[in-house]
Amino acid sequence: MSADPRHLTAVGVFGGTFSPIHYGHLRSALELVERLGLDHLRLMPCAVPPHREAPSCSAQDRLAMVELAVAGEQRLRCDRRELDREGLSYTYDSLVGLRGELGEGHSLSMVLGADAVQRINTWHRWRELLDVAHVVVLARPGWEFPREGEVAQWLATHQLDSAAALNEQACGGVLIEELRPLAISSTEIRSLLAGGHSPRYLLPEPVLDYIQERQLYL
Repeated sequence: MSADPRHLTAVGVFGGTFSPIHYGHLRSALELVERLGLDHLRLMPCAVPPHREAPSCSAQDRLAMVELAVAGEQRLRCDRRELDREGLSYTYDSLVGLRGELGEGHSLSMVLGADAVQRINTWHRWRELLDVAHVVVLARPGWEFPREGEVAQWLATHQLDSAAALNEQACGGVLIEELRPLAISSTEIRSLLAGGHSPRYLLPEPVLDYIQERQLYL
């Protein structure tokens, strides 16, 4: 799949359970938009995770919290396609759908954490992901990637030298980006709520209001 690089518009997609979404997610998303020159980045809540236990919070509630979190920031959008599709939320299926909507005039990048890349070879149709999108890996300082095996070979074969390459072709590359990490986790926020403590200032105020109104994670 190719397109004239002078006419490519770069779009990113960042999937996850977002249970709940917090400033760590949002700050990384915004930094990626600016660093990679994305037109926008879509945060895509996973409805039925294939590789982990389903979150205690419903997919609809998690979707609503993402929508609240990105309201007012036009470069960040909420994508609900995995809630509108039955069955397990396979990333490959979502990327195919998004690619079909965007067409070849767009560069599409899927954002993954470094931990997810370690086990990407267990994903549904993982070798075909690069047929429809790039993969952008978020690496923390000091993080080490596999040095042998099929994932290591996959990274070495497809790794891009710079972010500029994302805008020169529609899909097919792997870019490793090191971002400033914010030490915030959804697990920590859920633990605070369950223990009767406030997670204020770890996540957007409208998201916290939503959680409190519906008594989530208690």
